[in-house]
Amino acid sequence: MTIKDRGKIKWAAAAFIPEGFALTRKMFMDQEREPMPIIDEYEKEEFDLRICYAMEYNLPVKISVWDDGFIDEVIGRVHRRDELTRELRIELADGSFYCVKAGEMVGVEVND
Repeated sequence: MTIKDRGKIKWAAAAFIPEGFALTRKMFMDQEREPMPIIDEYEKEEFDLRICYAMEYNLPVKISVWDDGFIDEVIGRVHRRDELTRELRIELADGSFYCVKAGEMVGVEVND
């Protein structure tokens, strides 16, 4: 009499553990996080000058934003700059608006 083995099927049940997959995904995402870059006063002043230049000539800007360990890029025109809340309001290409806090900006480039 031969033993009927299920082969790889007996290990398939372990692949359906959603908690394990979620933890693995979170672990790999945490490894890709970067610490927030240190921006000195000269760089902040340079960012302000570039933003003012872009506002004056209505040029699009590419702003790098640090968001919880990841750096995202926002491309659009500066609609308004609020000095009280230290925020920029960026108008995106689709007509929507995106608010960027001054403390989250990592880089500013003006697209001529």
